[in-house]
Amino acid sequence: MKLGLVTYEMAAQWDVDTIIANCREAGFEGVELRATHAHGVEASLSTAERREVRQKFEGSEVRAYGLGTAFEFHSPDPAEVRRNIEDTKASLQLAAELGMEGVKVRPNGIPVEVPEEQTIEQIGTSMREVAQAGADLGVYVWLEVHGVESCRVDRMRKMIDIADHANALLTFNCNEGETDDSGSCRGAYEMLKHKIGCVHIHELWLADSYPYQELLQYLKDDGYSGWVSYEGPGSSDAVLVMKCYRRLWDLMLAGD
Repeated sequence: MKLGLVTYEMAAQWDVDTIIANCREAGFEGVELRATHAHGVEASLSTAERREVRQKFEGSEVRAYGLGTAFEFHSPDPAEVRRNIEDTKASLQLAAELGMEGVKVRPNGIPVEVPEEQTIEQIGTSMREVAQAGADLGVYVWLEVHGVESCRVDRMRKMIDIADHANALLTFNCNEGETDDSGSCRGAYEMLKHKIGCVHIHELWLADSYPYQELLQYLKDDGYSGWVSYEGPGSSDAVLVMKCYRRLWDLMLAGD
């Protein structure tokens, strides 16, 4: 497994050079560049600007492994869904040109004005379309386990099953409420593990927030070798926090 950083919160105000420098100093191996942040890596970049960003990462020890977008396919408005699909395709093209592995999208709710199964079907078929576009470019689409109602693991399983495409995967997000009465994440993990493309983790130091040690053991046992990335709050001494996080990550991987 590889430890990465999601720029959401912690690195939202960092430019590309700062992201690379801080990740390198703290021992983070890669980064998911969340859209609309200070790094400016967006589909609006010119060919020359894309080339410059790629060269910066390829000339460093830090991998820009993915784009984190907020594109979503749950709206009851077909025009809105189509816009999000096309914007996702533009981000897939950007990711391909930057040498990235994938683009993260998300559901962000289950509208009450239409039947639930209709929304789930719509998200799944939208995912199938963008996953095919990604496959044509050699890029995955990661559907984040996200949204107050949409993040329920049974719903996410239906969405990704409907997508039914090798390039349609999930971002396992370690959400509150997906553990069972004993505090175990086994049920959620078992339901989604066959489609996990990357993982977001949060405050590892909060022992009661999520059974991270258990999750990491499942991932290790199943031979998962992908990205596990920290998504959490910023700090006035961000590099120190990241260094401590790296140390805690190493200890947890070792089972200590």
